[in-house]
Amino acid sequence: MRAVLISIVMWATALSAAAQDLSGLARVDMGASSIEEGWFGSTTLTLSLSQGVPFRVFVLDEPARLVVDFREVDFAGVTSQALIGDAESLSSVRFGTFKPGWSRLVADLAKPMLPVEIGMPVDTGTGRATLKITLEDAEPQDFATRAGAPVDPTWSAQAAAAPTPPQDDTFVVVLDPGHGGVDPGAVRDSTTEKELMLGIGLALRDVLRRAGGVEVVMTRDTDVFVSLTGRVALAHQAGADAFVSLHADALRSGQARGATFYTLSDEASDAASAQLAEQHDRSDIIAGVDLSGTDDQVASVLMDLARVETMPRTHMLSSALIATVGASGSPLNKRPRREASFSVLKSADIPSVLVEVGFLSDARDLANLRDPVWRAGMVQALADGILAWRDADLAVQPLVRQ
Repeated sequence: MRAVLISIVMWATALSAAAQDLSGLARVDMGASSIEEGWFGSTTLTLSLSQGVPFRVFVLDEPARLVVDFREVDFAGVTSQALIGDAESLSSVRFGTFKPGWSRLVADLAKPMLPVEIGMPVDTGTGRATLKITLEDAEPQDFATRAGAPVDPTWSAQAAAAPTPPQDDTFVVVLDPGHGGVDPGAVRDSTTEKELMLGIGLALRDVLRRAGGVEVVMTRDTDVFVSLTGRVALAHQAGADAFVSLHADALRSGQARGATFYTLSDEASDAASAQLAEQHDRSDIIAGVDLSGTDDQVASVLMDLARVETMPRTHMLSSALIATVGASGSPLNKRPRREASFSVLKSADIPSVLVEVGFLSDARDLANLRDPVWRAGMVQALADGILAWRDADLAVQPLVRQ
């Protein structure tokens, strides 16, 4: 996947600055917002906002996407289905927080289209604004040439500043609540994977900290998006001794239920694991991340996957978590230990495990995940497993080094 060059950048700060300071939270009027198709292959996105805000627009390739960043928009009450209506040139639209202070809208384009008109006129009397973006069909080569995120050294997908590694022998665990912000993860009715995993991650952080002797770093502690490579990089920056990624996915086909623990392998252990890895690794695409150059970024953190120490220690971490979750009475998958090529597990020197706490596609797991008492029990079991592994790992390290 690649995207090259900037396509279009446009800031709304020139739009009637006298009417407002463009610094507040804009709200979308769904009744006056739409996506409409016109003559000769044109498509117009209209968003009615309670006030004007700075924004930027660009397109990404492979797959074709339109991305709009705002500072900042509340999309409460907006649905993809209502916004798209009968339009066929856009297959789906997602929106939400991308980073603190910034919202993002990502539209999947059914065919290559480029913006030809962009504007956000502001009513000087009311302060209300209307963003209009008109797209027209483009040749695939022209689209690819003009696709790419704007170059801005101050822009970062990281949710927080890089942590400082401890200077002593403190045990550092990085907890990674999956998805976030513009990427909701799996969704069932009003329940989203990103919200559930953030809650479990924060509760697990607190339990581990109360145990003492543990430094916990979160890849995110609010509803923001963090790229897959950013999560791995943060673990390295923190000097992590262990990395635990938390998820509660949904399978499109087949059945899965109960806690499942994944370690890295180039070959998935089964078809369901391969499907999950594919879904997880689409997170950056879903959030409208420019993937140009990511191969080099991944290579810089992969280094040497064949390090002798890491994989046995990873398998020990997985085993410890399976043991404590099973002992707690929480349901385990019939095959709780599985393997797949998840991007967030690709640290060469950090034992890393991805935990599917349950599956939103299973009725029993969904009921459990919605139950705060059940979640508290699962959190304690995960903490017990991490601490048990820490103690066992410390005990064998002198033998390994010999």
